[in-house]
Formats: sequence, structure tokens, C-alpha cells
Amino acid sequence: MSFEVISNFIAAFFTLSIFSFLYKDNPFYKFAEAVFIGVSMGYAIPLIYQDTFIPFVYRPIFVEYKFLILIPALTGSLYIFRFSKNLGWLSRYPIAFSMGIVGMGVPLSMHSYVLVQMRSAMLPVDNINTALIFIGTVTILLYFFFSKEHKGVYGKVTNIGIWFMMVGFGASFGYTVMARISLLIGRIQFLLGDWLGLMK
Repeated sequence: MSFEVISNFIAAFFTLSIFSFLYKDNPFYKFAEAVFIGVSMGYAIPLIYQDTFIPFVYRPIFVEYKFLILIPALTGSLYIFRFSKNLGWLSRYPIAFSMGIVGMGVPLSMHSYVLVQMRSAMLPVDNINTALIFIGTVTILLYFFFSKEHKGVYGKVTNIGIWFMMVGFGASFGYTVMARISLLIGRIQFLLGDWLGLMK
């Protein structure tokens, strides 16, 4: 048996094991899930050690003698105390710093999602695309203005905003489903083609 045949059998076994969850939870699915997590972590830990710990912790401290790096390194190492019942509170400090870094991204998010959308809504309404952007933005904003009851003409305007939101959510959901179906088709092509040889 060649290496390709053996690897195809192993890949087919794990593919079918994962698909078996569609019937019900079973030992084959649990085994495939555990192997996937184990292999992923076995690959990720050396990769993080080589690409993150060595260049950003070990080399600056022990080669370049930048001892200021010890502060974030020791702070990050406090995550290990999540496994301790008595000292688990120490892990809250790096979590707090992480949340602070997330907060630093709020201005960038404001620019990316709010200001860019506002700028798009301020373009001259000279074609159907800019008209739809303008109408959609205004009606959706009016829908989320809860100080006024959604009745009469105002209610009809906010209903247009609901239609715009549903179209947006539907497009996002359709794109997600299409991506998942593409993955499913790839696995079926592997099983029927590379493994069983029923497709060319």
C-alpha cells in the first residue's frame, strides 16, 4: 500500500466519523474530535513557541538584554493560574489588560463601521446605488429610534428599514451557508473521488 492510499483511508475514516454526528453523538465522533483538538494543539504550541516566544520574549530578554520585556512576559504568564483554585484570581490581571487593548480598538471600529457608513450616506444621490444606501441608512436608523411609537407614516418608514435589515441578514446567512456547502461538496468529492474512485 502506498502512502497516498493509507492517508486517504485515514482521512476518509475521520471524515465519516465527523459526519456520523448527523445521526447521533457516538464514540467515533468523540474520537475524531479529540484527535482533531490534540493535533491542532500539538501543531499550535510549537508554532507559538517558535514564532512568538523566541522572537518576542526569549531573544529580547536573554540576547538583547531588554529587561523591560519582563513586565508583559510575567503579566501574560499569570494566565497559568487559571488552573489553580486558590490563585485563580491572579489570571484576572492579564484579562483586564486584554480588555483594555480591546477598548483601544473602539476608535478604529468607529471609523471603520460608523464614519465610513456616514460618508457613504452623504454622497450625492445620483444613481440607484447611492439612493438605496441613503434610504437604507435613514430607515434603519429610524427603526432603532424607540422614543417614538412605530405607527402611521413613521411606522411604514421603519418597516422599510426592517426590509433592508432582512435583506442584509439574508445575504450574510446565504454567504455563510454557501461557504459551508462548498466545504461539504469538497468532502463528498474526496470520499467519492480520491477514496472510492467513483468520480474522476
